[in-house]
Amino acid sequence: MQPPQPNPVQRPLGRFRGGVRLPDEKALSNGRPARLAPLPRVLTISLRQHIGAPARPVVAVGERVLKGQTIATPNGYVSAAVHASSSGRVIGIENRPIPHPSGLRGPCILIETDGEDAWARLPEPLTHYDALDPGRVRERIRWAGIVGMGGGAFPTSVKLSPGPANPVRTLIVNGTECEPYVTCDDLLMRERAGAIVEGARIILHLLGADECLVGVEDNKPEAIESLRLAVADSDMKGRTRILAIPSIYPSGSEKQLIRMLTGLEVPSHGIPAQIGVVCQNVATAAAVADAVLEGKPSISRYVTVTGRGIRAPQNLEAHIGAAASELIAHCGGYGRPIRRLVLGGPMMGVTLGSDQVPITKTAGCILALTPEEAPDPGPALACIRCGDCAAVCPVSLLPQQLYSHARAGDLDKVQDYNLFDCIECGCCAYVCPSHIPLVQYYRHAKAESWVREQARRQAEHAHDRYAARLQRQAREHRRSRARQEKGPSGDKAAAAAGSATMDRAAIQVAIAAARERAAAKRAARAGTGRGEAAPKARTGLHEEERVQPASTTYPGSEKAEHGAARED
Repeated sequence: MQPPQPNPVQRPLGRFRGGVRLPDEKALSNGRPARLAPLPRVLTISLRQHIGAPARPVVAVGERVLKGQTIATPNGYVSAAVHASSSGRVIGIENRPIPHPSGLRGPCILIETDGEDAWARLPEPLTHYDALDPGRVRERIRWAGIVGMGGGAFPTSVKLSPGPANPVRTLIVNGTECEPYVTCDDLLMRERAGAIVEGARIILHLLGADECLVGVEDNKPEAIESLRLAVADSDMKGRTRILAIPSIYPSGSEKQLIRMLTGLEVPSHGIPAQIGVVCQNVATAAAVADAVLEGKPSISRYVTVTGRGIRAPQNLEAHIGAAASELIAHCGGYGRPIRRLVLGGPMMGVTLGSDQVPITKTAGCILALTPEEAPDPGPALACIRCGDCAAVCPVSLLPQQLYSHARAGDLDKVQDYNLFDCIECGCCAYVCPSHIPLVQYYRHAKAESWVREQARRQAEHAHDRYAARLQRQAREHRRSRARQEKGPSGDKAAAAAGSATMDRAAIQVAIAAARERAAAKRAARAGTGRGEAAPKARTGLHEEERVQPASTTYPGSEKAEHGAARED
């Protein structure tokens, strides 16, 4: 296919600060069409595939389920439903390994498939959704269990409910896919451009937005042309623009993409809806179209299986709950020794300790890196204050200052330097000449700050309860004294004596509580001052992990080392 011609209506693009140019390595897997992965014998469907509370199971062990049937319902407003990816029998509801930076286990439903792939009864398609109340369409999206499939995992029905205080003018559909190796969105845009455009049209209706901007990196000419043709064949021509953007990492980050396409900047600790923008991934838009127009829940997704450790890298349409090992086997298995196995991209993906983890709604890539692709950088050295990390930071932070205070355990200082604005893209660690795992220090400091904040809230809650208790006792005492004063005069002296005794007791209780709070604060300050070193793990394309889970031997490989990382 010839490269697309310049878009005559393309607006001038903005530029975000920092970023790095990385070798994209996308030609390994984008040269052939996506294929349907075979049905696994056992599906391990995680109940924690989204931000918020895990879903609540509504099936029992031994029960037969059908494809598309709801097997777990949302557990609160910020949660998402989970559905069976195929028909079969529930053989377990238990904790199993899930994709997580710490290698933790999480609640899962295990389904032994029967090979029939029989569908459950699905809801009626909402063909004329634009004539319906938006609340009904949002409820269909919530039923389908759709979450941000670019890695954010935020429940889509919640994100599409910004409220009257945040009117939305612009919808941005994110097709940048800026991480190296990953091509699942590229293939989706080539093969299902019509579904993406229909999904964008539905989202525009729900938000009441005026325009739709689709951002795609300029290293995906076939995807850009497919989207432009799909828009030309729809009624979205007048309010949709397909914009080719430079291939600079991390252009796919939400705030950076908004800055490039609109020139607007999301405020610190704010959300895009506050500036009239909502951003959705192309895979999320396609899932919205499937749910609304066909009544299908989110039970499969495109997954890239790639890296030079894979015999035949390619893209597969995989069932949610399939094991990574089964997808790797379908691509020919391991062809070379593996140094690092990653779920996601090499910069922000989750390093796996085993290939037995299940595919989730946000798992876009299984990456098998060889020692040549992920060489040992050597031990971390002292920071030389070169400033390279600050030059590439896309959020204009001071990574060396954050590192220094995080390493010292000074949580107040790291927050003064806007720690929580860090998007953990890994640019700073990638360019660090001392090979310091900077992002791991930031993650550690964030986790410690969250723990401290939770302890502070619990202490405040306990203080409020204690104050309320004292007030209640004082009210009861006043009522009791008033009743005694109304009695015989001989009882008044006894009542006054009892009142004085109760007042002294209340004072002693208050003094003891104050002493306990002061001691707790001293202990907390001593505890936060002790931690110096953060867990060290690999962050960056060519950096060695610092914390190693148990080594795993893969077929055809020597023992591989694995560290902690985080999915985008």
